[in-house]
Amino acid sequence: MSIKEEIREHLVSTIIPFWKRLRDDECGGYYGYMDYDLKVDKKAEKGCILNSRILWFFSNAYTLLKDESLLAEADHGYEFLKEYCVDRENGGIYWSMNYDGTPKDTTKHTYNQAFSIYALSSYYEASGKREALTLAKELFHMIENRCMDEQGYLEAFTRDFKPESNEKLSENGVLAEKTMNTLLHVFEAYTELYRVAPDEEVKERLKWMMDVFAEKVFNPDRKRQEVFYDKDYNSIIDLHSYGHDIETAWLIDRGVDVLGDENYRTKMTAITKILTENIYETAFDGHSLANECEKGVVDSNRVWWVQAETVVGFINGYEHDRTRTDYLEAAEAVWQFIKDHLIDQREGSEWFWLLRQDGTPVEGKPIVEPWKCPYHNGRMCFEVIRRL
Repeated sequence: MSIKEEIREHLVSTIIPFWKRLRDDECGGYYGYMDYDLKVDKKAEKGCILNSRILWFFSNAYTLLKDESLLAEADHGYEFLKEYCVDRENGGIYWSMNYDGTPKDTTKHTYNQAFSIYALSSYYEASGKREALTLAKELFHMIENRCMDEQGYLEAFTRDFKPESNEKLSENGVLAEKTMNTLLHVFEAYTELYRVAPDEEVKERLKWMMDVFAEKVFNPDRKRQEVFYDKDYNSIIDLHSYGHDIETAWLIDRGVDVLGDENYRTKMTAITKILTENIYETAFDGHSLANECEKGVVDSNRVWWVQAETVVGFINGYEHDRTRTDYLEAAEAVWQFIKDHLIDQREGSEWFWLLRQDGTPVEGKPIVEPWKCPYHNGRMCFEVIRRL
């Protein structure tokens, strides 16, 4: 079989059935935790990011495959988001819910709002429900009116939108006031919103974000993005996130395609080509991608989402420069690594979270938790099927 046929089969026979089995018909949404030993905790926290990503996944799966059971799953996910994750009093989406749908962590994070926009936009395309688009637009205006300062998007807020510290999107011993990660996923969400419902205000924000990427986030001397910043976009740590760079390259290219502005195509493609080539030269070892490099020290672990984004990123690089057949060969090599090592062959499982460099799994990392979802690997499947 071709890589496209193999990935379609994996989507249909493994990823979709796995996430269908996590549906909670008693309390709504999807169960929030499966441990390394494949035990589901039906009373675990339900992350709103997890549930919005599942909604996004089933919406796109339905749009691509036209299987009515997938739309039924998307409907189920939408009802949970709409009825439980939305703060009716203060607006916005909570960070997480208890298993029964009551609020658990009432933090309002810009990143989290963005993923709900992403999910609602795709669900609107799949279902045609205008109320989903209306909610997506409400969250767009809320981000623009309540989650920004004069330079860019802020990160974490209390339930009533007072700024608070950003532990949730900070790592590596720093506390960031702005992050590349949040900016990237607001961009991704607005791209999807603009694609399904073109709007001049959303279009202008996409242009503005590309300017921020080009002028503040991209480091031309080091051919990478910086990751964590103070409020004025000064980088606060020497960190190269390999997975985010290859993900950013194809997401920005996709945003440019959706926008259709040739000036931004010229401006941003020059950057995305540099990001892709630098990742190929720096982080790819012939079969998989290392995680990141902090202060010159490489974390050689293989993270599930990084491998998924690498497949898409290298295919995207090949599509934008057909002379780079080495990118296509790299994508195929990473898919082989995923098949050989990342896909958990135990019955009732999906992908491991984390592998050592030699491909052996790091025991103890959950199979499902608030960040481990069908977004990256599911999207890899969708993109390969659509592109090849």
